[in-house]
Amino acid sequence: MAKRNYVIHSEHEVAGIRKAARQAGEILEFLCNSIRPGLSTLDIDQLGQNEIEKAGGESAFYNYHGFPAHICISVNDEVVHGIGRANRIIQMGDLVSLDVGINLNGFIGDTARTVSVGPPVGTAAKLLAVTEKSLFDAIDVATADRTTRDIGETVQRTVVREGFSVVKDFVGHGCGVKLHEPPEVPNYPTKKSREKLRPGMVLALEPMVNIGSHKVTIDSDGWTVRTIDGSLSAHFEHMILITESEPEVLTWLKSV
Repeated sequence: MAKRNYVIHSEHEVAGIRKAARQAGEILEFLCNSIRPGLSTLDIDQLGQNEIEKAGGESAFYNYHGFPAHICISVNDEVVHGIGRANRIIQMGDLVSLDVGINLNGFIGDTARTVSVGPPVGTAAKLLAVTEKSLFDAIDVATADRTTRDIGETVQRTVVREGFSVVKDFVGHGCGVKLHEPPEVPNYPTKKSREKLRPGMVLALEPMVNIGSHKVTIDSDGWTVRTIDGSLSAHFEHMILITESEPEVLTWLKSV
């Protein structure tokens, strides 16, 4: 029998995932509102750790395959997996990508957003708007009659139409009782990304978009991913539940 390349969560699991996802969204909102010039990225990581622990959870990222931080903090040309550092000081005009993962009673919440320190301008403002739009366009097509390829095609179409590029080395994924569950959800169409969406699946959709080349490189720390040409990058992520009708966005705070 072929191995099933997806996870269908029970009602009990979905209830726990909802709580964890909501909590991740609240922590992300708090951190986004806390960023200001003069903070170090280590300060932000410690804020994230404190909020996760106050919520009664643990970081889903800390020590995951050896990752040494509690949240991911990526600045400007850093795409994902940035590590908080005492000597990395936030400046006015920076783009800061925050990725929060919480394990709450055995259930996972995972969400990300890129914010500008000060009002975004020019191409940076466009990058933020296009990346977020590509995420919500993808959510719109994530119904039980579609496939992971539909999601990837939608993200890529939205991004390329505006002259930007989609990162291909890192993708979205199933998420729920583990941080990474099948299936993978690329932000571009591939021959393998044809998994049918089924009610009960929980997916973390997360477009990573660069102003320049889609190619990336990894720093000597073994974690920090940055654009190969030094161009700005943005990252937005929501967890969604596939249902019989419209997808349910688990990490979106409707009051925000």
